[in-house]
Amino acid sequence: MSAQQHEEAHTGPIKTPSQAMWVSMAAFVLPVFIIIGLVFFVVSDKKPAAGTTNMEKSVAERIQKVGTVEIRDANRPLKSGEAVYQAQCIACHGAGLAGAPKFGDRGAWAARIKNSFDSLVNSALKGKGAMSAQGGGEHNDTEVARAVAFMANAAGAKFAEPAAPAAAK
Repeated sequence: MSAQQHEEAHTGPIKTPSQAMWVSMAAFVLPVFIIIGLVFFVVSDKKPAAGTTNMEKSVAERIQKVGTVEIRDANRPLKSGEAVYQAQCIACHGAGLAGAPKFGDRGAWAARIKNSFDSLVNSALKGKGAMSAQGGGEHNDTEVARAVAFMANAAGAKFAEPAAPAAAK
């Protein structure tokens, strides 16, 4: 190995003073411009919105009401027990899902019928086991009681269908 080859092996890519000046300028100026660009991006008003481009729509979504009030007609005619059964109860009691006694199954309903009609209605309104509470939903308490009487009577009970409550004076 010659002396010249040995000397070139230990030198860097910068060989002249002008190259050193350009590299040191770039090493200082380039990070400064990157920092200035980031600062302008952070403080600018034209940032892309997260998911929406309409500011009014996004504000309206954030300040929307939590709940609503629904006013029902208290003077509407009561639905029959069969109508309530078809609308609400058939989903589980038609097939016997989640331990629900099947419609018309005397054996499954016998122990329940031995309890009072009021206990059956209470279980329907407040829920029991896997059955959710039916009170306060689409049907009023008298309609739910009519559905209970309809299902129990189909299994051999002799419950009278509840009448509409007297109007308050």
